[in-house]
Amino acid sequence: MLVKICGVKDAAGFDAALAAGADLLGFVFYPPSPRAVTPEQAASLSRRATGGPLRVGLFVDPEDALLAAALAALPLDLIQLHGEETPARAAAIRARFGRPVMKALGIARPADLARLADYAPAVDRFLLDAKPPPGASLPGGNAAAFDWRIVAGQPIPRPWLLAGGLTPATVAEALRQSGAPGVDVSSGVERARGVKDPALIAAFVAAARRGEDAAARRGEDAAARRGEDAAARGGAGAAAPGSVRGAAAL
Repeated sequence: MLVKICGVKDAAGFDAALAAGADLLGFVFYPPSPRAVTPEQAASLSRRATGGPLRVGLFVDPEDALLAAALAALPLDLIQLHGEETPARAAAIRARFGRPVMKALGIARPADLARLADYAPAVDRFLLDAKPPPGASLPGGNAAAFDWRIVAGQPIPRPWLLAGGLTPATVAEALRQSGAPGVDVSSGVERARGVKDPALIAAFVAAARRGEDAAARRGEDAAARRGEDAAARGGAGAAAPGSVRGAAAL
């Protein structure tokens, strides 16, 4: 499972995400956001550690010039598009800049998942986020959640992350209800708007890992129950203990 800490803009947040074991770090290249950084600021933060988490650049309806400037400043591993970019625009960005693209889509009801099919040929990942609440000025990072059960068991056509209002207190339940293979957090690990809290970052990553372990245990329990049911259905035809079939059923 992947854990992404988004909106990192200072050394304390960067170091905390690194120490907690986050898999991805997000830099926001969108000036209206309280989490925004310049390409130069992001590059300076990124140089604090070689290797470690993948670096993600978050853009909102970006011009090519901004994408080029960010990629010239630091080697982004993934481009996240969080605006109204069309599938054609996403495909063009991926082709021109040679980086995998993750498209954020707002989810409020099951019908919103229909858009995934349009974007699937053009992107490499999806970020399934809550739709911004009425009057919101930002496309994400609004501490808003959606009904996680909407995505449970759905055939998402690309690898994906769950986002939207997640916190250390809710991420394990979000994983349980959604079945998500990864999570993304921004406002849920802040002590003030745009200011990351190292303790909350550590707590969030730890809670996500616990949620992952719990999901694995549930899967193992379900597999064991299926095995027991199969053995019971075998009845008199089941192999005797000590035979190959009997040993395999144990």
